[in-house]
Amino acid sequence: MTALGGVWSAARRLAVGSALVLPLVGCAGGVDTVPGSSSAGTAAEEELTGQVTVFAAASLSDVFGTFETRFEELHPRVDVLVSFAGSSSLAEQIRQGAPADVFASADLATMASVEDDGAVSGSTAFTSNSLELVVPVGNPAGVTGLADLARSDLAIALCAEEVPCGAATVTLLDAVDVEAAPDTLEQDVTSVLTKVRLGEADAGLVYRTDVLAAGDAVEGIAVDGADDVVNVYPIAVLADAPNPDAADAFVDFVLSDEARGILDGAGFGAP
Repeated sequence: MTALGGVWSAARRLAVGSALVLPLVGCAGGVDTVPGSSSAGTAAEEELTGQVTVFAAASLSDVFGTFETRFEELHPRVDVLVSFAGSSSLAEQIRQGAPADVFASADLATMASVEDDGAVSGSTAFTSNSLELVVPVGNPAGVTGLADLARSDLAIALCAEEVPCGAATVTLLDAVDVEAAPDTLEQDVTSVLTKVRLGEADAGLVYRTDVLAAGDAVEGIAVDGADDVVNVYPIAVLADAPNPDAADAFVDFVLSDEARGILDGAGFGAP
C-alpha cells in the first residue's frame, strides 16, 4: 500500500455518510424530493433577461450543457453561464461570496452546508446517481470487481473523500469490506474518469452516468452494492442571486418533465 493509500485508510474511518445519503433519506434536511412537472415558457417568463450563473457538480456537465441550450431557446434574452466543479469546491466559492444564481450539488450534505450558512433558504432534490467501476478500453489490467482496488500492483484513481463521489466510494467499499489502495485522490469525478481514459490509471470509481457519457472511450464494470449507495442531487436558488427571477425559471425547468426526460436518457435516476 502506498503512503497515499494509508492516508485514505485513516481518513475513511472518519467519514462514512456525511456527504452521502441512501435512497430512503431523500426527504431529509428540508429538501423536497418530489420534482415538479412545470414547464418553462409562460408568458411572464418570456420576458426574462440578463445572465443566470449556475454552479453545478462536475457529473452534471453533459445534461446541464443540454439544459443551458434548451433554456436559452425558451428564453432568448437570457444568457446561461454554467460553471462545473466538485460540489465541495463550488460550495466553498459560494461561502466566499462568488456571484451565482443557482447551485446544483451532487449530494444533500453539501447543499445542507450551504443552507446552514444562509446562502440558500431551501432546495429540491431532482435526480440521483450511483457508482460504477471504470477501466481503460480493453481492460489491460484484468479488473473484475471492487476487490481489485486493493491491488498494490495497479494504478488506482478515486475521488477524494471530501467530495460527494469520494464519500460514496468510502461507503461502498466499507459495505463490501475492501481496503482500497489509491494512487491518486481527485477533487471531482471528471478527473478520475480522465485519468482512466488516458491510461494513467488501471481502474477508478465514477458515476455510472460518466461511463455512459464517455461512450467507447472507456469500459464500465457494474459492481454489487452500488444500487444501495445512491447520491441524491438537490438544486436551489441562492439567497443573493443577482438574477432571482431567471434563476427561479431555470430551477423550474430543471424540475420539468422535459428535463426529467433528458436526465433519464443520460442514466440518472429518480431523486
